[in-house]
Amino acid sequence: MNKKVLFVLTSHDELGNTGLKTGFWSEELAAPYYALADKGIDIVLASPKGGQPPIDPKSEDPSFQTETTKRMDKDTALLAKLKNTIPLTDIIMDDYDAVFYPGGHGPLWDLAESATSQQLIIEFYTAKKPVAFVCHAPGVLKDVKINGEYLVNGKNVTGFTNTEEEAVQLTNVVPFLVEDMLIKNGGYYSKIADWSPYAVVDGLLITGQNPASSEKVAEELLKLLA
Repeated sequence: MNKKVLFVLTSHDELGNTGLKTGFWSEELAAPYYALADKGIDIVLASPKGGQPPIDPKSEDPSFQTETTKRMDKDTALLAKLKNTIPLTDIIMDDYDAVFYPGGHGPLWDLAESATSQQLIIEFYTAKKPVAFVCHAPGVLKDVKINGEYLVNGKNVTGFTNTEEEAVQLTNVVPFLVEDMLIKNGGYYSKIADWSPYAVVDGLLITGQNPASSEKVAEELLKLLA
């Protein structure tokens, strides 16, 4: 498939005021990356600051490793791409067929507030190109509006659940809860059992519930690209 997809990663590495580090969740980059790249999709990585985006140290814990994260750890080409992500301000939407946002807690701080990111999502969506988000990444849609309406308003969506946030004990650390925000902005929010793979497609908008959903989101994106 001769298509080009932009992946947008966080540049934020501080977990609120906890003194702990955060970033993007490694599985949420690795699983979709290979699901698309193995089908011949050209993938470009970008982030607000450019350069090496922070990886959430928790996602590198042995208990969270998957076949795709192990593959990423040995993939010198992908690791080189990661070291040199393109600054978001340099991205031109016309160069891509879709955009994908991996999660991790980092995006709740920087990408959710980024006017550049918001504008990019609007450009992709209005150009009738798929926009995909997994886990905490639907949080970046918080302030995205088209013609004065929230993009998620009236759309079927999912994202990291309040109970999943509670389970990782960060309910009082994150700037907002993804589930609450999606409902508040008029989304028709649905979820299944915590930590189970679940993706929702509404037209060009694809959302996934948690890290386990990242490959599912990529599969739905592939269908739209085809």
